[in-house]
Amino acid sequence: MEGGRTGRREAREVAMIVRIWEARVAPTLVAEFCTVLRTQLMPQLDGLDGYLGGELLRSLPDSTHRVLVVTRWRDEEALRAYAGPMWSLRPVWSDTEQGYLEHPPSVAHFSVLSS
Repeated sequence: MEGGRTGRREAREVAMIVRIWEARVAPTLVAEFCTVLRTQLMPQLDGLDGYLGGELLRSLPDSTHRVLVVTRWRDEEALRAYAGPMWSLRPVWSDTEQGYLEHPPSVAHFSVLSS
């Protein structure tokens, strides 16, 4: 142990916000919907100030037909610029995306405590 370091990463709080957008999709449209998100939404997010990255997740086949978009944002200001003043309550989705959904999507937010 040199210089007081234990070799273990210290837990640290990060100001970043993780936003999890979740939708249930019509079973026959899941693959197509994921393609729309991958080719349209994800590249669009890349150009936004404060967007730090994200993942598109699909539930395992023969499961619940859920799709998650997990995004990371610099701070509340960046999220507000993207999702509007009700960012913490209201999910964002387009008319195109709505045609694939069985129910309106939900959204949840988390702070990163450790990575």
